[in-house]
Amino acid sequence: MAKALTRCPVCEGTLKISELSCSQCDTRIQSQFESCRFCRLTSDHLAFIETFLRCEGNISRVEKEMGLSYPTVRNRLSGALAALQLTESLPVEPPAPPSFQRRDLLEALARGEISAEEAAVALRELP
Repeated sequence: MAKALTRCPVCEGTLKISELSCSQCDTRIQSQFESCRFCRLTSDHLAFIETFLRCEGNISRVEKEMGLSYPTVRNRLSGALAALQLTESLPVEPPAPPSFQRRDLLEALARGEISAEEAAVALRELP
């Protein structure tokens, strides 16, 4: 079965579900229904969330399974949380100074959690 559209293909406005029907008795219910949060996610966000859950929230395992660097995984997680509108409930932490971020990346490299290429990319992405 096809996934329900959530955006208008003409103007990109939000589409509402207006009819539900029973596949057995053909009963139809018409109204304005909201789609669930997960129904509004892009396929990329859904794939990331499935991987994140399969890895039991362990970012190191997500990195390895998806072949991505730590900063990229964190960015995708942040993007998925924002798409689900779950970022408001999270405490806002000030960003760590670049020296702490660099140290964390170098320590992850030393522990073998990330490759040299991943560390190089992540270090270039730091402010």
